[in-house]
This record gives sequence, C-alpha cells and structure tokens, in this order.
Amino acid sequence: MVSVVIVAGKNDRYLERQIRSVLPQLAFGDEIIVYDERPGGLNQRTAVRLAAEDSRVLWIEGRDKGAVANFVSAVRYCKGDRIFFCDRGDVWLPDKLKRVNQAFDNGADLVVHNAYVTDTDLTITDYSLFSRFHVRKGVLHNLHRNGYFIGCMAVRRKMFGKIMPIPKNIPGCDLWIGLLCEIYGKVSYVDMPLAYCPLGGRAAVKEEKDRMLSRKAKRTLITKLYKRVMFKS
Repeated sequence: MVSVVIVAGKNDRYLERQIRSVLPQLAFGDEIIVYDERPGGLNQRTAVRLAAEDSRVLWIEGRDKGAVANFVSAVRYCKGDRIFFCDRGDVWLPDKLKRVNQAFDNGADLVVHNAYVTDTDLTITDYSLFSRFHVRKGVLHNLHRNGYFIGCMAVRRKMFGKIMPIPKNIPGCDLWIGLLCEIYGKVSYVDMPLAYCPLGGRAAVKEEKDRMLSRKAKRTLITKLYKRVMFKS
C-alpha cells in the first residue's frame, strides 16, 4: 500500500493540481493524506471536494505547529508501507510511482529521484534538480550541503523506527530522514526527472543558499545524530 503525504499551507492554490497529478497513479487501496495546517480555507474546500470524488483523498484537520511538527503529525495518519511525500506545488510526472516502486522492489529503503526545476506555472527553468543543487549520496556531503528534497523522496515505513522521533531544531525533515536512511538502510537514486519542482528564479537561488548548512546547524545535527545512533541502535 502507498501513502502520499501533502502538508498544505495557507490557501494553497496549487493543491488541486498537485492531487490530480498523483491520483491516476495510485491503486484502489492507496491514499493521499492532506494535512491542513490552516483549516477553514481554500485547502479544506479543495481537499473535501476531491475526497467526495475519490475516497483515496483524506483531509486531516491539523494545526500549524511548525514545519517539523506538522510533518510528523501528517505521517502518523499514513497506513501504507511505502510513504511518498509531496512538497508544496510539486506535480508528479506520469511514471513517478512506477519508477520509484521499481527501486523499492530492488531493495531500497529510501528512494530519491531527480526532478525538473520550474516556476509556479511549471515552465522548466532547469532540467535537472540533481545538477542544480549538487545532489548526491553521502553523509559527509549532505552534512555540508543538504541534497535531500522531501518532494523527491519516498521511504519504507519500517525506517520510521529509526527516524522517529524527529528533533524539532534540525535544518529540515528531509535531511534527517536521508541521513538516518543512509546510516541504517539502503538509499537508491533515480537520475530521471519524475516531477515538476516549482523553485524557479529567485526561489531557486534562495533554496540553494539555504541548502548550505551553517556551522551551528552542522553541530546541532551531528549531536542529534550521535545521540540517536548511540542510544537508539
């Protein structure tokens, strides 16, 4: 069973486009978890309407408790053994699920795939997210420059025994998940664009800058990882 997690921010006008890119790829028993951190607005209206059309869409009334806490709350509703993540605005290409599942079938615990970098209208600004953000495997490399993008990741449920709980003061759930899976599992990279990732223009420049971890962030992350590996092995 596949669970797809979407944490919806305030009045996400691209939510319907995102959900409709995912639904055709899902099997009958799969699910899309829409965790609404700002219920009562456009997100709720969109998700509830789509849920009435397709029972695989599940709208969850949440609260905005911060990026990490929202993510953890959303994951708790997942029933699938393969958990996919959709970042805000991401749109799946038609063969994403098939390609990622092939990597899982070959033994991966975490799958990371390439994507097209686009603007909000999905006009491509860069044909390889991997190249644009220097994405590659390796704990040391990713401690220097976070190459994990949550919308380009899928993980086996069993890995959450190592991943959870996720510390609050870390520089990204994606990085924490990626590093723990590198330490405890098998990470596979699919160097093929399987989604549109809206990070064009200034957003891409800001994203690249934010991906470079500060010394303080590195120290915090290394300390958290050390404690997790030493006391939860």
